[in-house]
Amino acid sequence: MDIRKLLFVTKFEDLRFDALQSLLDLRNVALNHVVFLNVIERENVAMRRGTGYQKEQEVRLREKANIRFIDWAETLFEMGMEVGVYIVVGRFVKQIIRAADNEDVDLIVIGPSKQGKMEQLLSGSDLTEIIHRTGVPVLVYKNRSRNGTNPEKPFQRPLLATNWSSASHNALKFLKKLTIIEKVHVVHVADEKSLQGTSAMAVQRTRKESRRKLEEICDILEEAGIEGRSHVYIGDTVDEIEKAAEECQATMISTGASNRSWNAWRERLLGSIPKALAEKSAFSTLIIPPEKKK
Repeated sequence: MDIRKLLFVTKFEDLRFDALQSLLDLRNVALNHVVFLNVIERENVAMRRGTGYQKEQEVRLREKANIRFIDWAETLFEMGMEVGVYIVVGRFVKQIIRAADNEDVDLIVIGPSKQGKMEQLLSGSDLTEIIHRTGVPVLVYKNRSRNGTNPEKPFQRPLLATNWSSASHNALKFLKKLTIIEKVHVVHVADEKSLQGTSAMAVQRTRKESRRKLEEICDILEEAGIEGRSHVYIGDTVDEIEKAAEECQATMISTGASNRSWNAWRERLLGSIPKALAEKSAFSTLIIPPEKKK
């Protein structure tokens, strides 16, 4: 799938124009249209004591967003790109899904979620809902990495976290089509508990089998003209992926999302690896959804 149209969702304080600029190398593979979305949530235009709705405040917020978007659009117009703008009042997730569907976008870029654990337990994760209801890859953009700087090109050296699942295979299929990628660090994290009590020979056999599968993925990337490097880690999945991203100097983390919409309460209670990475990692996280059924 080509990335021709991108939905850039911003509240301005958490996702600025410099973030979008770092993604514009996607123009070299197809990107020619950016749609800006600013959602004004109703609690931001309510009176202080929550007794009513302030139309004047909504007008001010709309005008502030419009001024910012006009400035950003001028820069993109100069590059020969198309631009769309949505400034809407409503529920954050609902408006993202609506804009993504209306515009038929190929990538959604959002900032880190500010949902609390209790809110996620009661209403579910915004990220999970966006991924499963749009079927569009989502990049959770982080403004700062561990060393305090923004990567100039997040798609330059992504880390692909794999557990051999169909979700991981979908992520691989997505990345290998992006010729702007120079190198992919392919990482598998083995469960430390599965190695306890086994012999050294059995541990080495597990490591070799993982390495073989990783090399097969690297071969697929090489055939697409992308360098692949394989890595095996052992321990907590999220912690080890973060460690690998730091050690490999990755520009972002990529992973596939499984189709768990049928068991939303399980995800609310136990969480998922993609959601945990998006929330906890210092790196921008690209989450590839399940393939849509034809």
